[in-house]
Amino acid sequence: MQRISTRNARFQQFQTLLTNRTKRGRAREFLVQGVRPVTMAVEHGWTVRSLLYDASRPLSRWAEELMRGVATERIAMAPELLSELSEKTEGAPEVLAVVEMAPDDLSRITVDEDFLGLVFDRPTQPGNIGSIVRSADAFGARGLVVTGHAADPYDPKAVRATTGSFFALPVVRTPSHREVAQWLDGERERGRPVVVVGTDEHGECEAADFDLTQPVLLVIGNETAGLSAAWRERCDHVISIPMTGSASSLNASNAASVVLYEARRQRLAKERGRHL
Repeated sequence: MQRISTRNARFQQFQTLLTNRTKRGRAREFLVQGVRPVTMAVEHGWTVRSLLYDASRPLSRWAEELMRGVATERIAMAPELLSELSEKTEGAPEVLAVVEMAPDDLSRITVDEDFLGLVFDRPTQPGNIGSIVRSADAFGARGLVVTGHAADPYDPKAVRATTGSFFALPVVRTPSHREVAQWLDGERERGRPVVVVGTDEHGECEAADFDLTQPVLLVIGNETAGLSAAWRERCDHVISIPMTGSASSLNASNAASVVLYEARRQRLAKERGRHL
């Protein structure tokens, strides 16, 4: 067991996982806080590289079980340093986990006859990525692909916004739309015809009028620019969300949640129809 009570080199190494995307990517690890997120990371088989805990107080039953159940490095840390790493203004978390990143491999996403997946193209806000992951998990999607020059899904703001769903839903980064297109072509060759559906205020029909019970990959465009020309060309269909009022569009994560809910509603209705 190690102890860290000063801002030494090891502490600074952990700090870069919060603030430096390049170093975070080079280390292939990120910080996770909160009972639910840490528990879900362990339950879903993610590799925990270190557990940092508050050396100044007795551990809760949850933390004790975590320490016993996860065979990894344990570091006792001064509470003020834990507080810094958690970016909390008041109080220190009991435990922080340093978790290994998952591979950016599209094969992590399962494609079958009930497939529902998402692409978020060039997102600029980590919080929006996190919100979409949370909604995707809630409404039965199989995975999220983040494409292009984009915010980092492993950014602390993104991971926190998922409230643990990050560890249940595969999130894969690709440099561009091309890697996704090749993956889809391969799935189609294996007899899984996934329909690519974009979302845009000028869609050909409303989401409720489109069949979202088939294998579907939903594409959400950049928060400001919307769908790129490359993705628009790749989409088999483009659908819209009906709106009233003065708003011309929805926040990207809100739009994704609306369409995901509609897909879930249609699929549940179809399932009920089979049992009648």
